[in-house]
Amino acid sequence: MRILLCNSPPSLTPISPTPLQKPLPFLPGAAVWTKKTLITALTGALSLTILVSSPSHSLSRDSPSFQSPRPPQVSNPLPDRCAEEEEEKQQDKVELKPEFVTNEEIVQEAWQIVNDSFLDTGRHRWSPQSWEQKKEDISGTSIQTRSKAHELIKRMLASLGDRYTRFLSPAEFSKMARYDITGIGINIREVSDDNGGVKLKVQGLILDGPAHTAGVRQGDEVLAVNGEDVMGKSAFEVSSLLQGPNETFVTIKVRHGNCGPTESLEIQRQLVARTPVFYRLEQVSNGPSSVGYMRLKEFNALARKDLVIAMKRLQDMGASYFILDLRDNLGGLVQAGIEIAKLFLNKGETIIYTVGRDPQYQNNVVADTAPLVTLPVVVLVNNRTASASEIVASALHDNCRAVLVGERTFGKGLIQSVFELRDGSGVVVTVGKYVTPNHLDINGNGIEPDYRNFPAWSDVAQHLSRCNSLRQG
Repeated sequence: MRILLCNSPPSLTPISPTPLQKPLPFLPGAAVWTKKTLITALTGALSLTILVSSPSHSLSRDSPSFQSPRPPQVSNPLPDRCAEEEEEKQQDKVELKPEFVTNEEIVQEAWQIVNDSFLDTGRHRWSPQSWEQKKEDISGTSIQTRSKAHELIKRMLASLGDRYTRFLSPAEFSKMARYDITGIGINIREVSDDNGGVKLKVQGLILDGPAHTAGVRQGDEVLAVNGEDVMGKSAFEVSSLLQGPNETFVTIKVRHGNCGPTESLEIQRQLVARTPVFYRLEQVSNGPSSVGYMRLKEFNALARKDLVIAMKRLQDMGASYFILDLRDNLGGLVQAGIEIAKLFLNKGETIIYTVGRDPQYQNNVVADTAPLVTLPVVVLVNNRTASASEIVASALHDNCRAVLVGERTFGKGLIQSVFELRDGSGVVVTVGKYVTPNHLDINGNGIEPDYRNFPAWSDVAQHLSRCNSLRQG
């Protein structure tokens, strides 16, 4: 499993699982790496991905029970040709359940992830040669307990000199379920088919979550949500269709496998995230009659949806300016930050550039729709405004949509992926970095505000007008 984040590191409290009983020989690196799937970028934007490629108890351990859905409706059975293909695929799979993974394999798996994905931002001590030496140092080591394997992984990661690349215990990794963006425990990815089209595939599944309990399986194609055909929609759009109030039901139609039967499943939503948005209408003197104030505490699965509600209500109430308060917002979901920036930008304007070793991280992420609102914006920032908050602040600032007020931001412009190891633990690895539309490297630099103290409203209007004139001239 891999989750793409841009948030501050949580405090870690490692636990030591019971040592495994049956040690197995080391797997070749290629065999280990085939158990992972690569995170990908959606068209025009990075996506959060929760990708499960091997069974794990980590995400099912704390999952609540759900009401049994109605009996599913199954269409035509699998044709013989497809059945033969599916049978061959099943025979080719190497199932390594957590209880049969050795301590040595877990360490090698973590080493391989770093070897393939880690981005050295120029301030670390990593090199291919030194990392290869790490592998040689541990290859002949007998690791007696799982806790010692985890300690060895921690030391390996610490040697990189990157504070954000770190180990997660099984308990810590299981908490990543709160980044479920659909509310039913799946993640959807756009996958190209042989005919040049795009299918929406289930590329992440929380074990024993609502969708899994109802019968959704890894690799299923999503065909419809509540009777609405999803052909031509993006993965994020479909994820939004799946969202709804907690404990309500949504019906999705899926096709199992590549050419299997279609099935309509009723799934009960189970939201973990809480609203991060607080808003109010303020009356001001010596300026516009009313200002819509919005505080965004973090970028979770509900951030965009709830911010849209706040913006529409405030505008209906007569707001003529917006204040977006990102102070003390340390970040969260990459995709949520990008989608929120789109609410303010014109189609085609750059939100952020991404840079990484893998070509998928070398992107120019742009707005692909018209803005929801065009009112002037003031963004409040401080030295704890970080990651996704800095993406939004720089996107609005560099495109002359907002004035920044407060302190220089934190300066965390790195992309982390969270990878699941086969014993239910995980590693967070720096895989890319962000560059603002004006080509500023956020990491280690932060973003300088336009004003330290809140300016007069007339100054805000003049600043934005002058910025737009310079862009057009």
